[in-house]
Amino acid sequence: MEHSYRYHAYPTQGVAERLEHHLNVHRQLYNHVRWDYENSPEDDKPSEYDQNNKLPGWKRRWKVFSQLHSKAAQATVSRFHRNLSNLRKKKEKGYNVGRLKRQSPVDYRSVTYNQSGFDLDEKRGRDRFAYVRFSKIGWVKIRYHRPIPDQAIIKEVTVKKETTGEWFVSFGLEIDDAELPEKSDVDSLDASNSVGIDLGIQNYIHTSDGKAVDWLDLEDEYERLQREQRELSRKEKGSNNYEKQRREVAKVKRHIKRKVLDYQHKITTWLVREYGAVFVEDLDVKEMLEQPHNARNKQDAAWRQFITLLEYKAKLYGTHVIQVDARGTTKECASCGVETAKPIWVREHSCPSCGLKTDRDANAAMNVLQRGFSELGLGWPEDTLVETVTATDTTQIESVSASHVVETGSFGA
Repeated sequence: MEHSYRYHAYPTQGVAERLEHHLNVHRQLYNHVRWDYENSPEDDKPSEYDQNNKLPGWKRRWKVFSQLHSKAAQATVSRFHRNLSNLRKKKEKGYNVGRLKRQSPVDYRSVTYNQSGFDLDEKRGRDRFAYVRFSKIGWVKIRYHRPIPDQAIIKEVTVKKETTGEWFVSFGLEIDDAELPEKSDVDSLDASNSVGIDLGIQNYIHTSDGKAVDWLDLEDEYERLQREQRELSRKEKGSNNYEKQRREVAKVKRHIKRKVLDYQHKITTWLVREYGAVFVEDLDVKEMLEQPHNARNKQDAAWRQFITLLEYKAKLYGTHVIQVDARGTTKECASCGVETAKPIWVREHSCPSCGLKTDRDANAAMNVLQRGFSELGLGWPEDTLVETVTATDTTQIESVSASHVVETGSFGA
């Protein structure tokens, strides 16, 4: 299993200047790799392997490239081809995309050292600090708030300068799957240790066992962001005051992003600890964001990020996470299967066929749970369905506040 640990970095002024210089040289190398690729014949485009073989020649011809560590330079070549591959995949899916663009200093903010060119010294620092040495750059102090596990292999290290001017160091780790907890046997799953999740609009998530988690309140943060953006619009672009204010805007955006991510970490950790299986909707997030209503809230929800985190945590805790088809989960009755159209403002599911009345998101969550059991080839006993429907009656839904999630880190605290 691959995952990463990220640490705040505090380079000295001299090291920070060398980091800035190397970032710029790597940006130039990336743009040269792009130029070399774009100017090659259509029937003879160079592969990543071909361009890695060109690196020694480029270093001899342009001395600035010889300053770079060989593995870091290869990682930059790999970065271009990875971006190229992602572009092709989008084209195959029908997206209207052009070519890869030249990278400006604003766009290119990170360098990766793959396999070698770095050292981690955990003993050199004090009070939860450590040091990382980057070849041809020097030692960088990091806030070592959580040690890297002994069983983890460091595959790569990335140093990045955020738009706020802060530095971060990320370690790409690999842990043998044998070291991870074993997942429970699928045949042992039932409604008591499984849950369906509806990613909603009125609530952040709604569970099939009757819990509704509130949205994280970001109104104050967005008001501050608007104020800072108005201040930025009054500054002369390119001036020192403009750059200073741009960083203030970036800090507010970073704060919002971190707050959402922290919230998601707490929710997903609770889910994988509490249940043996979590079933969630496979949403077309891009299409949803393109709809005009409630677009900002949907983007704040970062649902794709939520699902990615959920799958990542599931591997660490030995939990099953299954994505199911989201189509019709709101319309379809969880009790009898009859579909009933509901406008977005109708918050209650009332089935004209069987008479089931419950919250529309609770109904959707129950459908997700049932579809998840079907995905695994498990039966769904009738008495279990009746118990589940009864437990999610509108009057019995347990509302969990966002502040409770932030303060406690779990719903069981």
